[in-house]
Amino acid sequence: MNFVKIGSLKSVESFKEHLAGISKEVPVDGRILPAPQSPLARPLEARPGGFVIGNRWAIQPMEGWDGAADGNPTELTLRRWRHFGLSGAKLIWGGEAVAVRPDGRANPNQLVIAENTLAGLDRLRAALVEAHGERFGGDRGLFVGLQLTHSGRFSRPEKKAEPRPRIAYRHPILDRRVGVTNDSAVLSDAEVETIIGDFVRAARRARQIGFHFVDLKHCHGYLLHEFLGAHTRPGRYGGSFENRTRLLRELVAGVRREAPELEIGVRVSIFDTIPFRPDPARSGGRQLGPGVPEEFSQLLPYRWGFGVDPTDPARGNFSEGIRFLELCQALGLYLINLSAGSPYYNPHLQRPAAFPPSDGYEPPEDPLRGVARHLLAARDLKRRFPELRIVGSALSYLQDYLPHVAQAAVREGWMDFAGIGRMALAYWDLPADCLEGRGLDRKRLCRTFSDCTTGPRQGLPSGCYPLDPFYAGRPEAEALKAVKSGRKP
Repeated sequence: MNFVKIGSLKSVESFKEHLAGISKEVPVDGRILPAPQSPLARPLEARPGGFVIGNRWAIQPMEGWDGAADGNPTELTLRRWRHFGLSGAKLIWGGEAVAVRPDGRANPNQLVIAENTLAGLDRLRAALVEAHGERFGGDRGLFVGLQLTHSGRFSRPEKKAEPRPRIAYRHPILDRRVGVTNDSAVLSDAEVETIIGDFVRAARRARQIGFHFVDLKHCHGYLLHEFLGAHTRPGRYGGSFENRTRLLRELVAGVRREAPELEIGVRVSIFDTIPFRPDPARSGGRQLGPGVPEEFSQLLPYRWGFGVDPTDPARGNFSEGIRFLELCQALGLYLINLSAGSPYYNPHLQRPAAFPPSDGYEPPEDPLRGVARHLLAARDLKRRFPELRIVGSALSYLQDYLPHVAQAAVREGWMDFAGIGRMALAYWDLPADCLEGRGLDRKRLCRTFSDCTTGPRQGLPSGCYPLDPFYAGRPEAEALKAVKSGRKP
């Protein structure tokens, strides 16, 4: 579809005018304020009476595809984490998705937290803290967490092309995509209890090496998120809302027993839809059609997801997400990072982009509409839960105007922290440039080419190949060009 590219809008005024045609509610500030005037410079407690986080910028967790085979970080991983330290953001939300056990990795190069990797992960955290301290004169207000995950349905621990799914329930669409043909991939309750122990052990280890908090990852179709939608699963961990959130309650109890001083956060896909695919009528050869929902007329009411409207699964639904946040608040979990959907089955929902990854589809809507959807969700949930510390997502597509919207959203109380993920791969110090009153380096702004996703889909490290000269000069850049041009790399 045709839509206006953000980079073609040459002023804040032209951006505001374009945005008003999509959402008149999203706020935009006319200029970027430096610290201390900026709302993004204000400190905030991680919880009432807790650690004071130094500003309102957050670095989102990602998967780098550049760890060692044994789960340790490499020099590429260290380089990325040093950049996170140089960013100027004071909330580091994981920096990385780290598997709690080797067979729960989403790729063969994902980091793992285990006895053999503790020294490496400690070195990773220390490199971030050291870089931050050297650049900003100390680490006061720097709050560093580790995202703990099990990839569940999307586990590929050995070879990129060989999924090893472990699932919460059979799914009429996603089973086909990952090669599930029988019930052998479904985790038993006993296996779930073992995985709970893995998460708790991982949290204790994270605290042991100095992380301030852990994120119990409930997003993007990975295992804990899938259990939230386990309506059709029998037993203790499926069916009722109480059963589907039993994992969270047991995880929190275990972490607090083993590491009582450790803060706990949750990144959650707060709304979702049925999986999408390229429109077959408009696809052919290397041409990807725009995304369309999978056929669902025979699947109503739709019972295979969380945050999905059961009567129209192409739409999100907040009713159970609100109940989930009520539970988080009751458990004393104040750090909430809002996301949506999954990069595996509806990437336009999770990270709006102008260009699709190699295994995706053309945008089914103006990506700016997807950003507005995230922002409005954050606003509505923050108003309902004022005590929670809400991190907003999906901001990178805003590009030149990311700081103008982030600053306004924090000022007006739509979110507490502005989270950046893929933007930080090429322009890691954008927060520092904003807070220190420098203009944006527009040559480094993420233009959502999706190479940081296409690369990993081909087994390459996740870097910004178009904009970061370091990655542009590596051999993997040529392999990526070959993939994108349809040639065998």
